[in-house]
Amino acid sequence: MNKPVILVVEDDAPVRNLMSTTLKTHDYKYLTAPTGRDAIMMASSHNPDVVFLDLGLPDMDGIEVIRQIRSWSNMPIIVISARSEDDDKITALDAGADDYLTKPFSVEELLARLRVTIRRLSMMKTDSNNDSSVYTNGILKIDYPAGCAFLNGEELKLTPIEFKLLCLLAKNTGKVLTHTYITQSIWGRSWDNDIASLRVFMVTLRKKLEPTADSPQFIQTHVGIGYRMLKIE
Repeated sequence: MNKPVILVVEDDAPVRNLMSTTLKTHDYKYLTAPTGRDAIMMASSHNPDVVFLDLGLPDMDGIEVIRQIRSWSNMPIIVISARSEDDDKITALDAGADDYLTKPFSVEELLARLRVTIRRLSMMKTDSNNDSSVYTNGILKIDYPAGCAFLNGEELKLTPIEFKLLCLLAKNTGKVLTHTYITQSIWGRSWDNDIASLRVFMVTLRKKLEPTADSPQFIQTHVGIGYRMLKIE
């Protein structure tokens, strides 16, 4: 993978400068955008590898930026926001964000999230080259090479993390995967906040996959342990 390009979307100049300086110091290429409109324009014209996105922008809500980018691209979007409530995280992840970092954040955690995201991008490219089959489980179909999943013939609008999570469960159908195993596989680590993020991602994935929240058809929760993809007979 060539040197990744990072788009920093942040209207607060000191925070934007801190992030830019951090990226420059660690030899990352970067672009900056102070508004949502600038972010969408730069994302479409420069096609960055990763986007750091503040939600509180002066011209539009960051959630709308996510939705617009997701209408044409699956580039990883890491939200950086002072909004720390679970509802805010779920809204951002449901709109298509891949990760959520709460302000104030440490430079070390910012770089760690970036490294994991870039590593996951490389793994996804490797997986897409290695996988040459289609998974079918009842009305669920996953086309691994194409990076698409379908439910009853309709394409599911999944974020990259949701697709990676679905593929991990599918490739281990019938097996209970622990929280630690899943977070290590998806993020390359297993911190407490990663397990919390996993629970949020499972909520958003199930909204798209399951007919009703209280009667899971595909993904079974093993409380305190993890999750299992059920085999549909």
